[in-house]
Amino acid sequence: MNSHKNFLAAVLFACIAFLAYMVPSLAHHASTPFYDPENVVELQGAVTRFVFRNPHAFLFLDVEGEDGEVSEWQVELGAPVGLRRVGWTPDSLSVGTVVKLSGRKSRAEGSQGVCCVRMTREDGSPIVEGGGVREREQN
Repeated sequence: MNSHKNFLAAVLFACIAFLAYMVPSLAHHASTPFYDPENVVELQGAVTRFVFRNPHAFLFLDVEGEDGEVSEWQVELGAPVGLRRVGWTPDSLSVGTVVKLSGRKSRAEGSQGVCCVRMTREDGSPIVEGGGVREREQN
């Protein structure tokens, strides 16, 4: 009887430890606290940097505003392992490549960040053949 209680206590402890580990991880992957799904921006700019490393890849663009001023925008992409699955590599975008994108603008006041993007080359062609970064379908 005592070993049965010990076993149940061990299982309960393992479940609590698992939940304590997973809940912050799940919260990390939600984009809505950081990017506003109601504020979608469309940008076109030249790549200045493409950072292809964990936990997320980032793309930096020089974008010309309506006032003619050029400013840098930061584009948060997915994890490199997911990007590789659809054909992306660290060499998919070189400095100077012009891209078009639309995505959710950062909620942080004064920031110029965007995520959850749909992106193409300047002429509308995909970044990589057979893959790309696309918006999720809304159901």
